[in-house]
Amino acid sequence: MPDGRTLILYTTEPCGFCRQAKALLETRGFSYEEVNLAKDPVGRAALVARTGQMTFPQLVIGDRAIGGFRELLEAERDGVLDELLAA
Repeated sequence: MPDGRTLILYTTEPCGFCRQAKALLETRGFSYEEVNLAKDPVGRAALVARTGQMTFPQLVIGDRAIGGFRELLEAERDGVLDELLAA
């Protein structure tokens, strides 16, 4: 498992894609910090300002917004996730 940059996973409840993203990361052995914004409207606004997205989950590696579950899945399938975390 790459041991470089921090992956932050912004989630809410209920959220099937959030659960799938966490399962994918855990299956691959990636550590991540989860920030649950279910009851945090200020945090949600800050996330939108940071990523430009209003959907969940949202993944950020270092200072780079990756996107949601679809983007995570694509990055993992293409081998890009390893590279982003190791950088």
